[in-house]
Amino acid sequence: MKDKLLPLDRAISENLGPGDAVVLGACLEPDIPFAATYEIIRQGIGGLNVIAPISDASTDMLIGAGCVAEVTGAWVGNVSGGLGHNYRRALEDGEPGPVIVHDHSNFSLAMALLAGAHGMPYVPLRSILGSDIARSNPAFRRAENPFSEAREPVVLVPPLQPDLAVLPVQRADRHGNAHHWGSAGLIQESALAAEKVILLADEIVDAEVIASDPSRVLIPGYLVAAVCHLPGGAHPSPMTGRWRRDNQFFEDYHRVSRTRDGFLDWLREWVLEVPDHAAYQKKLSQRLDDLRITGTAPAAITSYAVA
Repeated sequence: MKDKLLPLDRAISENLGPGDAVVLGACLEPDIPFAATYEIIRQGIGGLNVIAPISDASTDMLIGAGCVAEVTGAWVGNVSGGLGHNYRRALEDGEPGPVIVHDHSNFSLAMALLAGAHGMPYVPLRSILGSDIARSNPAFRRAENPFSEAREPVVLVPPLQPDLAVLPVQRADRHGNAHHWGSAGLIQESALAAEKVILLADEIVDAEVIASDPSRVLIPGYLVAAVCHLPGGAHPSPMTGRWRRDNQFFEDYHRVSRTRDGFLDWLREWVLEVPDHAAYQKKLSQRLDDLRITGTAPAAITSYAVA
């Protein structure tokens, strides 16, 4: 089997290009690949369409760094703080550049990725009929339910098929097979819909470890283009069983990014002057260690015996 273990800079440069559509994390607030966000900014990859199942402050950072031309999602901001300041500046003032928004609800976004994952031409929804989203996104089409005597209205949402999905997992082998546990969010839908997948693995394990528990394998290894060993690569977001959320980091980011100059100062300190994830870990130092989950609460033993 092919060894897919790569350093993050190579994984990003070889699998993401200008103008690509990219999912950066798919679990709403947990498991956001901030290490990949920083690397995209360092490499100056622009014109991106960020498909954002929340992704907390990650999308806001990319917008502020001038990497984003389009956002496909329901919201961009800092879950603990509010709407992203870079996002607001881009939409209101075109700073640092204009951003086109393809409106979704969280549910319509999930269903669009599901449609992309399964090759569906569209998915019919009723939940957004009473909202402006049905009107603000010109890709949506109103129709009638042909299986209803009352011909009830529905909205037809086209599929999303990203060029790349970057997804953190607790552990992976070198061949792209991985275990993820906790809230799965849209991990599987995003991975199956995407042309390519990069995994940020908190731990690299032998293939036998992954094979021992197939129920935790959400993504088949053959879909994975690269595996990056990045302990704490989702910081400051949490990861079930591994890392707690760095609330102070998010609060500090939201406060300083309130102004353009404040954001640029933050960007220099935490991204542009930090060459890679190892240097980021060193900069965090004891702060990162303090976020490590050291307790254990293992699941009950599961047997896959056949005899």
